Amino acid sequence: MYLESKKTTYKRFYHLFIKRHFFGITNSLRVLPDFFVIGPGRTGTTSLYHYLDQHPSLSKSAYDELGFFDVNFHLGLSWYRSLFPSIFTQYRIKSKTNFFMTYDVTPSYVRRPWNAKRIKKLFPNTKLIMVLRNPVDKSYSHYHLNRKLLQNSTHLPGTVPMGSKENPRTFEEVIKDDMENISKWNIDSKNDEYFATKVEKSILARGFYVEQLLSWFELFSKNQILIISSEELASNTKNTMNEIFKFLNLPEYEIPNIDKINVSKYSKINPKTRKTLIDFFRPYNEQLFKFLDRKFDWNK
Repeated sequence: MYLESKKTTYKRFYHLFIKRHFFGITNSLRVLPDFFVIGPGRTGTTSLYHYLDQHPSLSKSAYDELGFFDVNFHLGLSWYRSLFPSIFTQYRIKSKTNFFMTYDVTPSYVRRPWNAKRIKKLFPNTKLIMVLRNPVDKSYSHYHLNRKLLQNSTHLPGTVPMGSKENPRTFEEVIKDDMENISKWNIDSKNDEYFATKVEKSILARGFYVEQLLSWFELFSKNQILIISSEELASNTKNTMNEIFKFLNLPEYEIPNIDKINVSKYSKINPKTRKTLIDFFRPYNEQLFKFLDRKFDWNK
């Protein structure tokens, strides 16, 4: 769970409790998502959530990180539908642009294989977008997110041992233990329990992309999945967005606002630590490049 503004926290409370009980009557007048941004986290998915909404044919969900297919699945499809635009919004947008789509951006979906099965069952023809980031930078960002959550006394659900608020562990301490634990694992990408008990508690294992992608590529065809680079999204935003719009069969559109959202500021990673992690992730990255038949410039 990411740090939230008071406004976002209120939105979550509103939709989890108030709207769930009092707005059920509108569910039949609301649409369900046409596509999903499934993660992973710390890759720019929050910015993407807002970039997508700038296209005149797209309308976002009530908030990002809905988490319906994992932590909120018990709330039911009626609750989930209440988070999306109404058929009146659909009609208004479609009458102007000839297109309409809405979407769910939840970065935790990708690392939990049961989400792939649930989405496939309900939305077999949907499209999926994944944003992949250099796992070294992703791991360091994840560590600092947890540090911030720890300092704000926010609950850290089933995550990496970070020490105490008064005595937080350094990044080097965390990854040293993480590497030792991983070396003892029997990696099993077919086992839900492996993801629930091991990957959830590891900063580094969340950067083992292939084992997370396997269940999605087994259930969905390649033309239903778009992989984009987090680095390209950040440095070449407008072109990357048009790549996404093309994938969604939407007209090209130059989004006016490319400000980054939910950006954390922290010191640069120690060069020695960075080299250690580059070497650590190299075999996993090579596995990914072979799997996708595509390379990313992550060895620096």
